[in-house]
Amino acid sequence: MEPDPEIVRRLDPALHAFAAARSDLSLGGLGAVRDSLNQRRRDAFGQIDAAGVEISDVTADAVPIRIYRGAPSPSPAVIYCHAGAFVLGNLDTDHRQCVELARQAACTVLSVDYRLAPEHPYPAALDDAIAALEWAWAAASELGLDRERLALAGNSAGGALAAGLAQRAAAETAPPVVGLLLHQPVLDDRPTASKAEFVSTPGFDGVAAGLMWRHYLGQTAPSAAAVPGRSLQIIGAASTFITCSELDPLRDEALAYARQLMRAGVRTDVHLFGGTCHGFDSLRPDWDVSQTLLTMQAEALRQFFGQS
Repeated sequence: MEPDPEIVRRLDPALHAFAAARSDLSLGGLGAVRDSLNQRRRDAFGQIDAAGVEISDVTADAVPIRIYRGAPSPSPAVIYCHAGAFVLGNLDTDHRQCVELARQAACTVLSVDYRLAPEHPYPAALDDAIAALEWAWAAASELGLDRERLALAGNSAGGALAAGLAQRAAAETAPPVVGLLLHQPVLDDRPTASKAEFVSTPGFDGVAAGLMWRHYLGQTAPSAAAVPGRSLQIIGAASTFITCSELDPLRDEALAYARQLMRAGVRTDVHLFGGTCHGFDSLRPDWDVSQTLLTMQAEALRQFFGQS
């Protein structure tokens, strides 16, 4: 598909090389997309400078978790859910982000390798994320974590899992958390103006958004338990920091969720990156805008932890 000239006009020149990139989430192409993404992230793993961060892989309640230690014990910690439209990704997907957050925010990051749809539809991924949070809370002493300073972070579809955990923490059905960090989050299955407008945007588009939810929900009807944007369980939720992109089908649900939080009296910071598309920080990790994003996220975590 040729890139939309209007999208190209609005896209920052630094991202023009990716203007024709698309996410094929059809069942027929999903295997190839998975293999390609996994290989790219595996190749990039060894090229990422992890100086000052101790990395180890463990399994907690059958859920693989990668631990990034960027501070001495007992340290504040972040339960991190990676990107991938619920159907892609593993512990390598957001490796760079986890390294930088651990280092810049002086904390421990626990990255969750949750099960993927469509083979494992809702609630499998959310159950895995809940298991990781409960494990971190229960085993905090032996893990060298300060369980009074646990936060959540989610990138894209991982944002839906992190937001779901935050809602459960607010309802006191999950361990308490001090903050929620969301980047370009998936939050609502319902139509929005940005989903209708951005049907051919690079990285991710409205068509992919529809397929993503069908894969994730499977035979389950959309509900407040599965879709954070449908839930009213945000009274008393943890402070939230949201970043999103201008040319992203998920833009409007991120902004709507921020408004919902603010109406409920939740401390909420929102930053929209103009001229960017979904996944810009993964497409151009060394771009100054991507570096600015990481700096902002690390500062938000420091504020959650009382370290700012």
